[in-house]
Amino acid sequence: MEMIKKATVFDAAEILALQKMAYVSEAELYGNFDIQPLKQTVADVEESIRTHHVLKYLFNGKIIGSVKAHENEGTCYIGKLMVHPDFQNRGIGRKLVQEIEQLFSGYRYELYTGSKSVKNISFYEKLGYKAFKTHRLDFEETIFVFMEKQPVLLKKIRLFS
Repeated sequence: MEMIKKATVFDAAEILALQKMAYVSEAELYGNFDIQPLKQTVADVEESIRTHHVLKYLFNGKIIGSVKAHENEGTCYIGKLMVHPDFQNRGIGRKLVQEIEQLFSGYRYELYTGSKSVKNISFYEKLGYKAFKTHRLDFEETIFVFMEKQPVLLKKIRLFS
């Protein structure tokens, strides 16, 4: 049984374990295991769940995917999209992003990923995201690609009879 549900603080330890597993490939790509996702604690994830909208993707009762988002001044900021390595390339990440986009319908969306993460960049491009800047964040040496997706505006169609 598969489903997407809102995470609670009781999910923090399981989400953190998934996060550490999912972000090892990023650490390997950059040759840096001192990245923020690998340094976070259960308390950090609990705080994130309190302040963000965090979704969990359940498969047979186990969390195998997660994503978080929050809104500020008309932009939905998406982060920490992760899928268990054994379940990647099955559409789970896409479903999680689409669920966030539905929850924040009509907003501009923004996210970032490592500039060397070609697979992630390609994934987001397939979902309609476009790179708009590269930037190094204060907490890490990695250069990140910031990507955005504009809201879909429904056009009114007039039919004349």
